[in-house]
Amino acid sequence: MKLSVIVPLLNESAELPGLLDRLFPLVRNGVEVIIADGVSDDGCADIAERAGFLVVRALRGRARQMNAGAALATGDVLLFLHADTRLPDAAETTLVQALADSGRVWGRFDVRICGRPRMLRVVSHLMNLRSRVTGIATGDQAMFVTRAAFDAVGGFPDQPLMEDIELSRQLRKRSRPVCIARCVTTSGRRWERRGVWRTILLMWRLRWGYWRGVPVQQLADAYR
Repeated sequence: MKLSVIVPLLNESAELPGLLDRLFPLVRNGVEVIIADGVSDDGCADIAERAGFLVVRALRGRARQMNAGAALATGDVLLFLHADTRLPDAAETTLVQALADSGRVWGRFDVRICGRPRMLRVVSHLMNLRSRVTGIATGDQAMFVTRAAFDAVGGFPDQPLMEDIELSRQLRKRSRPVCIARCVTTSGRRWERRGVWRTILLMWRLRWGYWRGVPVQQLADAYR
């Protein structure tokens, strides 16, 4: 199965050199990589294009950007990778084999949040445990899905927040996710910036509001 990796970007020029360095080995291994830029104003798209990557410019919003990238993708499996998340070695073969062996149509990796606060290790463990129990994945866990299943559920919903939760809910109707124990690593910068406990409480409050049917735009405003 051919793999396409879609990376949504928005004003990530400071992180971009390191990100592109991590993406080059995937390209050399035959993986299609698509940068989905949300009309950044710091030159992200131009930098990626000069480095030789396929770039799609989309309306701002992670869901819209990822859908735009998926529309161009030619892979049998789509992986959605946040700009500050790093895949483990040989991730492309690991996930394709996991899908083939399990007969499932989607999945995600365990995540390890990197940062100074020790509490981030606990947060990572609880995120992975919750995902295994509920069958719901988050974008930080590098979600992947077969092209057929992604198209069948209509892709990411056009909403400003919780698009990964909603996609998980739709895909869960087709199969449980493959949960790969190997970890992707993601930046703890937002946790450090806002404070770990404050971020935990905020995310639980937003998720609880989402399950209760609070309008997504209202939740997005609270998140910002």
